[in-house]
Amino acid sequence: MKYCIYGLGAVGGLIGGRLARAGLPVSGLVRGDTLSAVRKRGLKLICDGHEEVARLEVADQPEALGPQDVIFLTVKNTAIASVAENIAALMHERTVVVSAMNGVPWWFYHGLDVSPAYLQRIESIDPGGLVSQAIPAGRVVGCVSNLSASTPQPGTVVYAPNPKFTFGEPTGGAHSDRCAAIMADMKAAGLDVHAAPSIQQTIWFKLWGNMTVNPISAITGATGDRIVDDPLVRDFMARCMNEAREVGERLGISLNAQPEERFEATRRLGAFRTSMLQDVGANKPLELDALVGTVREIASHVGVATPNIDALFGLARLFARTHGLYPQS
Repeated sequence: MKYCIYGLGAVGGLIGGRLARAGLPVSGLVRGDTLSAVRKRGLKLICDGHEEVARLEVADQPEALGPQDVIFLTVKNTAIASVAENIAALMHERTVVVSAMNGVPWWFYHGLDVSPAYLQRIESIDPGGLVSQAIPAGRVVGCVSNLSASTPQPGTVVYAPNPKFTFGEPTGGAHSDRCAAIMADMKAAGLDVHAAPSIQQTIWFKLWGNMTVNPISAITGATGDRIVDDPLVRDFMARCMNEAREVGERLGISLNAQPEERFEATRRLGAFRTSMLQDVGANKPLELDALVGTVREIASHVGVATPNIDALFGLARLFARTHGLYPQS
């Protein structure tokens, strides 16, 4: 299968680089300094001080790459509208789009066994239905990544050992032919791959922690360990997480964990800088809508009050607007 990585950042670069190193046909859609760097010297992957170089075709226009069998979407959610406008040139009638971005995706409701009254478009990440029209849910395979990675310079990905990727169909399970084929290629590339009975549950569980620690890190500049070590902040995070738990339960998504368990997992990661804190440092737009705004919107769909999440979103949005990292209106 021909793979295209739409966005060669930390996650996309890791996936694309490992697939290319395994001998699979991989291309990347990327712009600016990363495009120049990968063309000139390849894509560098560094893990525990060991460096590898992957060679792959890269371009800044989809038309230059042509139709692909599998497209990994690994861009920031702030770029999803641009993706929707440009992805058609990469697709043929059987192209699979692997949604591997942070936060709640545009297809999240697809396949959930809930009241039709809940199944509205999630405007926060699919404004005007632009994304769902360009990439119908039936084309999508979900992917959740659990890893620590960064791009210290264009075309270079530094990552911690044992990155984990979980796949699933929006309608449940990961036993389809397309899921099996993608997972087999990922395994051949030496990656730790898992199948999700419900990819929405996996997304919600990851979001359950990220929706608090990411924006709090952006506002305060604190690393993850300092955030969860502050008792007042930790209590506020727990209130937000309990609201998100109730929202998920209205959609049939149960979380078999307590906030303190997530805090302990965060504490074990040490003094790590969240992706949103890294974006602040790089002066990049913040993914507030996908990580927090979507939860508020879904809560309004299912009738759950979220005063703590509202406060978190308001503070983070004000911070981001003050620093030019979120639209003013």
